[in-house]
Amino acid sequence: MSSTDARNGAGVSPTTPFATAVTDENPEPVQAAGELAGPTAGADTSGFDPDAADTLDLRLPDELIDLIAAQGGAGGQGNGSSGHGPGTDGTSTGLTDRDLADRDLTDDDLLDNVGAWGPVTTRSGVFQLVPVRMERDLPLISRWMNDPAVAAFWELEGPQAVTEDHLRPQLDGDGRSVPCLGVLDGTPMSYWEIYRADLDPLARHYPARPHDTGVHLLIGGVANRGRGLGTNLLRAVADLVLDHRPPCARVVAEPDLRNTPSVSAFLSAGFRFSAEVDLPEKRAALMVRDRALRTLL
Repeated sequence: MSSTDARNGAGVSPTTPFATAVTDENPEPVQAAGELAGPTAGADTSGFDPDAADTLDLRLPDELIDLIAAQGGAGGQGNGSSGHGPGTDGTSTGLTDRDLADRDLTDDDLLDNVGAWGPVTTRSGVFQLVPVRMERDLPLISRWMNDPAVAAFWELEGPQAVTEDHLRPQLDGDGRSVPCLGVLDGTPMSYWEIYRADLDPLARHYPARPHDTGVHLLIGGVANRGRGLGTNLLRAVADLVLDHRPPCARVVAEPDLRNTPSVSAFLSAGFRFSAEVDLPEKRAALMVRDRALRTLL
């Protein structure tokens, strides 16, 4: 399934979605915080002025036109085969120093080289986004997708081929969506998609601005849920986006409106509620983290 396919929302931190289970202690695992919206028409845009200054200009950015011209629209995930150490269930549990040091995986993406953003210290530990490599990361991500708490929101349960079909268009695409492992203190514990919301079908459903950046997230492993990680990592990733993407003025997400714990997690992470929007499979709360307000919220 393509990263631009519509998904059900529910389960925090995608498209942009959080796929972790909701608990009293960990509200953030609500709706798959930010599922990629599908290309459907008829969205409810009541309350939006179609002539407003922040409404998306649907003209493709020059950078995208140049990239398509230079590369024929194809991107790459780079090379490298070093992998995780095996866990007791045969899936990956850690990354090597080489994995964490790689900086050439997304040098042609449209998100200012996510792979080079490096680690950041959070309240929960040292966190880093590491771009996905199919041969190294597919078993782990597929196992997370088959967790019932995750599958309820991402709908990618099944054999590894299902997850591979979701990852492949992003890895082979033009760099507008970069799937990443979230690595905390050296151990992969979450899956993220950092994507250009202004170039995504989501832009049809809200007044998008150039370089708006979306986030999707799932927390993998029951042991990492219910610890308040969602809010901490949401804030950290939003800050990484704003620190490393100067043209980006806003980080956005669209949890299911019915998912009160998820919306609360975004609010706690410095996002504000912007509007209610109708997406293909849900009525969503459009959550926005503004660069101008990042020190106030």
